[in-house]
Amino acid sequence: MTSSRSERVPFALGAYFTGSAVNGDAWRAPEEDIDADLEFSRYRSYIATLEKGRFDAVFFYDNVLPVPDPAAVARTPSLSRWDTFTLLAALAVTSSYIGLIGTASTTFNEPYNLARRVASLDRLSGGRAGWNVVTATGGGENFNLLSHVDHALRYERAHEFVDVVKGLWNSLEPEAFIRDRESGVWLDPARVHPLNHVGKFFRVAGPLNAPPPIQRLPVLAQAGASGAGKELAARIGEVIYTAEYDIKAGQTYRADILDRAIRYGRDDRHIRILPGLAPIVGRTESEAREKFERYLSYLDKAEVLNAISSYSSLGIDLARWPETLPIELGEVSETNSHKSRQSLIVDWIRKTRPTVNDVLRTFTRGGHRILVGTPSSIVDEMEEWYYSGAADGFNIMFTSSPSGVHDFVELVAPELQRRRLTRATYESRNLRENLRIPST
Repeated sequence: MTSSRSERVPFALGAYFTGSAVNGDAWRAPEEDIDADLEFSRYRSYIATLEKGRFDAVFFYDNVLPVPDPAAVARTPSLSRWDTFTLLAALAVTSSYIGLIGTASTTFNEPYNLARRVASLDRLSGGRAGWNVVTATGGGENFNLLSHVDHALRYERAHEFVDVVKGLWNSLEPEAFIRDRESGVWLDPARVHPLNHVGKFFRVAGPLNAPPPIQRLPVLAQAGASGAGKELAARIGEVIYTAEYDIKAGQTYRADILDRAIRYGRDDRHIRILPGLAPIVGRTESEAREKFERYLSYLDKAEVLNAISSYSSLGIDLARWPETLPIELGEVSETNSHKSRQSLIVDWIRKTRPTVNDVLRTFTRGGHRILVGTPSSIVDEMEEWYYSGAADGFNIMFTSSPSGVHDFVELVAPELQRRRLTRATYESRNLRENLRIPST
């Protein structure tokens, strides 16, 4: 397997937000924002701070899940959230350098609309747009479907969907627009390429009626970890988000993706694998631990445990499990939703036999690893993963906002720069160029 660190693969630093009212699980802490779904100024401020920390990109998660019982979301702020690409369009004109990656499902969108939306964002942002390709973990009930589309079929559709979108992005050459007042020639028809795609899922004539993307091909992100998901990631993914919590698992995952990518004529130049990491940082170890205990004290533990149980399709509600007893899982039925996260959490529980308090001290409600420490110890961990071939960087999941965002930028970012893992200044306003990923 190919897991060695290549000199040509730079460290990449991403940030994760939900577009909802809060960005962190301990939202009841009095200093945390609880109105970011209503006040755009909150996100504008977060992104400005991340640019000071020289983050490569910010990634916005999204979903369209039904809520048949409103009582189920009575204690979580997850229901109300910005439309991802509307929010990113606003951030495109209030920021200057950071990449703007939005989530859009291939199951509940059409390629033409999505291609147009991302191309417009790329032009609006000056070449900083990215699309996080997902097949959706649920939501069919909101789109004239009785239930969620089968996992294998979702991924088959996703491959064709991406092919159509990339074809549409290439259907207009930037040089096509002559705009000559004297001759009256607006464009060169030889540089316009109707797509005329006919496939199993889509019939799309083209060409795209949107300004050509500055990047030519906006950056494609993906988060596949099931067999079908890894195959999609290896074929089309450029920024790949994962949830590995163990360095050996990270090495195995990265090696697997790169081995699969070879079949598609791709290698580590084309791919940046970024595990999710939720750091809680203090200037000293004791300060970090104090912050961590404060974080735990404001958690709605039952709600977080219920969310982890549901997201991972464990078949039991961890919120009802006795606190002092190790968790025991029986036969867990394979989910049609988030197969990769189910596998990760189930394997961890069976391997470590944790209590529910261990779960809360190890993972966020989305199943990403929590890391508590000083700037030096946190960067030690990130550096070890990077140089051992377990990761190409990290996607930072803030446990609070704005305090967690400021802590990382003020304390961890300077240490990353001191060790020359991340840049001191941006080289470009173009996301693909900052990531140093060639356009393919």
